[in-house]
Amino acid sequence: MSERVTYFEYTPRPWQREALMRLEKHRFNVIVAHRRAGKTEAVCLRLLMAAMNIEREHPAPLFAYVAPFLNQAKAVAWDRLKFYARELPSLKVNESELSLTLWNGAVIRIFGADYPDRLRGLGFDGVVMDEVAQMRPEAWPAVVRPALADRGGWAVFIGTPKGQNTFFELYNTALKKSAEDSDWQSGLYPVNKTGIIDAEELDCLKAEMSEDLFRQEFLCDFTASNTNTFIDFTIVQEAAERSGQGDDAAFPLVFGLDPARFGDDRTALLLRRGRAITRLETWRDQDLMLTASRTSELINRLAPQAVFVDVVGLGSGVVDRLRQLGHQVIGVNSGARPRRPDKFANLKAEMWSHMRDWLLDGACIPDDQNLKSDLLAPTYDYDALGRLRIEGKDDLKRRGLPSPDLADALALTFAQPVACPAVLNRRPRFAEMD
Repeated sequence: MSERVTYFEYTPRPWQREALMRLEKHRFNVIVAHRRAGKTEAVCLRLLMAAMNIEREHPAPLFAYVAPFLNQAKAVAWDRLKFYARELPSLKVNESELSLTLWNGAVIRIFGADYPDRLRGLGFDGVVMDEVAQMRPEAWPAVVRPALADRGGWAVFIGTPKGQNTFFELYNTALKKSAEDSDWQSGLYPVNKTGIIDAEELDCLKAEMSEDLFRQEFLCDFTASNTNTFIDFTIVQEAAERSGQGDDAAFPLVFGLDPARFGDDRTALLLRRGRAITRLETWRDQDLMLTASRTSELINRLAPQAVFVDVVGLGSGVVDRLRQLGHQVIGVNSGARPRRPDKFANLKAEMWSHMRDWLLDGACIPDDQNLKSDLLAPTYDYDALGRLRIEGKDDLKRRGLPSPDLADALALTFAQPVACPAVLNRRPRFAEMD
């Protein structure tokens, strides 16, 4: 795709061009974008281009724009679609059905999800679902998804965060599947990424809106309404914006490994040096021997000063195998007694607290959606003795969230202080965080 592409009479903004390229490559896409970013224009262009370029032989190619209510869909998308399509040859506009018929027989229709039965029995080549969180829960899995099956149709979900709901679950599904499943992809476009609202106007918006509302509407923060999220969105975002800084060879290289075997959880391996994450990777459905072998290769190649492995669940087998291969690794039980039992209910809370301090202390992290989502997921509370507790994996899953495997792997790198060989006569930097 060229650097500057004009569709009809609209030149996509840079973020829209990036999104349109992604929409062409993946079957299911979740686009999270701030208010006034131009989400509707992007998906209207996607519908028109798909209808114009339909290649499969079918007597009646059908595409749909679905919003929570028919009047809403008409107000948001109908005029835009007609405007962009008005110069197309042999265009037929049906105002009563809210449909456009192109010269090749492809049809684009507007629907409201308030009457999902009107969608039943139809077959779609492509569907846009706008503000899916406001639709009836059955609209996507029971109505729209089956309507795509026989034609291999695609779907795009667009919206702005409004707490942790159906749209949030779809976003997490796309994040979880994107690494191994080319069908699913996600894009997160906060205002600081799109750059379409100038600084003066943003300052006005910040002054006029509550902090949580601004974070939700313009920073695309799904956790803005959660008052007990342990790591704040702005902390994570600022660390991601420092990406590429802080890798200092004077500090020790530390591995954190959170093993999983089969199922929804990922095995996560993360490497940290000083204030920087130098490598992160995840994989699924590998047995413990393969995980140990993969980790051993990296240990031999990179010679870390410490390797911490979560032994809750299946991790003890990985530890045993790595030790058998001659590596000095440290097994970590996150439920164990912390070094500061007066402040923390268990070692997990202590590790997460040090990780949060590290982020606040100028750390930089990759601009990786999975890592950022993992860091933002857990909530916190205090036990009867006033000690910090961090939400566990089982509780997160009951809320419909995936296990925060990458964040847990990062937290493991704070399990114990680690001294660099070059500075053994100095107090380790990690100790300064106590």
